[in-house]
Amino acid sequence: MLVTIPRVLDAAPLAALRGLLERAGADWVDGRVTAGYQGAPVKFNQQIDERSATAREAQRIVAGALERHPLFISATLPNEIYPPMFNRYGAGMTFGAHVDGSVRIHPHSGRKLRTDVSATLFLNEPADYDGGELEVHDTYGVQRVKLAAGDMVVYPATSLHLVTPVTRGVRLASFFWVQSLVADDSRRAMLFDLDNAIQRLNQTDADADARRTLVGCYHNLIRMWSQT
Repeated sequence: MLVTIPRVLDAAPLAALRGLLERAGADWVDGRVTAGYQGAPVKFNQQIDERSATAREAQRIVAGALERHPLFISATLPNEIYPPMFNRYGAGMTFGAHVDGSVRIHPHSGRKLRTDVSATLFLNEPADYDGGELEVHDTYGVQRVKLAAGDMVVYPATSLHLVTPVTRGVRLASFFWVQSLVADDSRRAMLFDLDNAIQRLNQTDADADARRTLVGCYHNLIRMWSQT
């Protein structure tokens, strides 16, 4: 399930985050420092040192927005979110086809986190750069994603994906992973559809008893399928 989530960041937090990244200086490092054996040979970008003060301040901005975004919660059913990371691609930079590692080590706590959902939050406008599309391959086909600043896409971490070469300008983004309450993507997709249907019925003031029954089914399925 690939879901586009609009307006995760509004203008003010987006400007604050961009300012942090523009002042980061030596906190920008080679992106291969966190790549696994599969990703390192095809990863050519820069990222903020995830243990730096810049990273921690930027993470607070993104994490605060995620906690308040109902569509993100509905699509991912987060149990734990890996601290958001930040990357940039200048001209000639790219990230070849790869699948994200199944487990990440939390940089602050040292806990292991299973990566069920991958997320990319775009931080500058598509007109700022050429190329740099996120290309996701999965059972639903191949999709190329290049969103407005502040918009985000989430998709199964099991997906083969890549970032096409940037040929002009600079692409800025935040990326991270979610360990979901429901690890299976097909089950998450079913729950997402059910939640959306309930919300639409709420807006039309449909039969209250029927809506209560559907809400009960939704939560009982989460109880049945959750892995906490």
